[in-house]
Amino acid sequence: MIKNKIKTIEEIELIISKNKKKNKKIILSHGVFDLLHVGHINHFEEAKKLGDILIVSITAKKYVKKIPGRPYFGDNDRLKSLASLETVDYVLCNNETTSINLIKKIKPDFYCKGPDYKKNKNDLTKNIRKEIKAINSVKGKIVYTKGITFSSSKLLNQFSTNLSSEQKIFLTKIKKLGDFEYIKNQSDKIIDKKILIVGESILDQYTFCEALGKSGKESVLSIREKFSEKYLGGVLSIAQNCSTFSNNVSILSYLGNDENTNLFIKKNLNKKIKFKFIHKKNSPTILKKRFLDIVDNRKLLGVYNINDDYLSVKEETQFLNLLKKELKKHDVIIVLDYGHGLITNKIAKFLSSSKKFVSVNAQVNASNIGFHTLSKYKNIKSLVINATELRHEMRRRDGDIINLGKELKKNLNIKKIVITQGQSGAILIDENNKILKAPAFTGSVIDKIGAGDTLFGVFSICKISKINDLLSLFIASVAAGISTSEFANRKLINKFEILNTIKYYLK
Repeated sequence: MIKNKIKTIEEIELIISKNKKKNKKIILSHGVFDLLHVGHINHFEEAKKLGDILIVSITAKKYVKKIPGRPYFGDNDRLKSLASLETVDYVLCNNETTSINLIKKIKPDFYCKGPDYKKNKNDLTKNIRKEIKAINSVKGKIVYTKGITFSSSKLLNQFSTNLSSEQKIFLTKIKKLGDFEYIKNQSDKIIDKKILIVGESILDQYTFCEALGKSGKESVLSIREKFSEKYLGGVLSIAQNCSTFSNNVSILSYLGNDENTNLFIKKNLNKKIKFKFIHKKNSPTILKKRFLDIVDNRKLLGVYNINDDYLSVKEETQFLNLLKKELKKHDVIIVLDYGHGLITNKIAKFLSSSKKFVSVNAQVNASNIGFHTLSKYKNIKSLVINATELRHEMRRRDGDIINLGKELKKNLNIKKIVITQGQSGAILIDENNKILKAPAFTGSVIDKIGAGDTLFGVFSICKISKINDLLSLFIASVAAGISTSEFANRKLINKFEILNTIKYYLK
């Protein structure tokens, strides 16, 4: 009986066609329906009273954008649970983010949603408005049930092992700061902030390969290229992320003279971002190629196309003149120093002397390890650094990471320092050496590249907006978690996805 209720969209279309000829009224209810509870049952019973045939569709797990690890139950389990209800006539899985196309195919007489969707403005994704438009286009009607609202997410947050004890404790602290509306209002304060992002522009190219095996004559792994993808990286990706919060984002960087690469940047960079740059002589625009095994997505090799010599005296002067002009127009200066020759000692000294809010992330990577140091930055407001990079900077293989952070903070006279630790979360040391810790909010990690940059950028713009330290760390950590769900910066973060994720965490 249960199996007979689970249908494909093609099967549903045939069933509807036959029943509409008999003047049967069709009701569609769509959702995630993760943990089946009495609220769902009441909702379906009320929906069924509207007509003759109740179809319930679920969003396939890979298209659900809530918090990592949700839905808790897989597609088949959710379908079986719903099919077991006497009220429900048929169930199906929708392999899209929204139900818009499903509505257009099924053409139900009634599209039924829970009472929490009646206030359309509370839906951050704005999908409900698109769904209303879709149901109107097929001459159907949207109906909101009136029962008491229950939340699968709230029940799962309370009773499942999906959240760690550290995450639950941290979220309790966040809830004490205010409810979701408070957090949303805090994030809205960023919209008018003028943000200048200074650093190297990078393109990340991922080439997915098939491993063929070892060469017959040499100990060399042979691979076959399948396809390549290119993404914006470096300051370009940070600017993209910041532009989802603010309408006033500018980049100051350098580019090479390769026209095709620069056209790719122009085409893919958000049009509202202002981009000013100098051309660095005898240099390409930085391209970092990574070759991956298409089976397990493991990185096999990295190849950098780069000239990491410092700017010439003429180029340095040109860049400084641009920087001086732009500095006056902006509230926060976000400096991402990859050690690829843009931020000279003179430029770093000028940035450090600014009275504006200057936030720095200076990274150690394969091409600059052993040469790159933070000693050229002093008296800045904020520094974000990875734990491994901190140990490298302090030349300490062991020792307590917090004490190392305090020591670096004191040496460089930095107001706040954030130490990122991957899956172990992040630590903030404030101006009074008070310690705040935030756990990581990641799900299934596809790629860590870009996560630190995301956290850095979002934390920096939160702080210029005077958002509470703990809340700033939370918003930035959630953004970083979302960024790990795709390769590099294939998927740009979105303010509303971040807020939507936060909303589910707080249930």
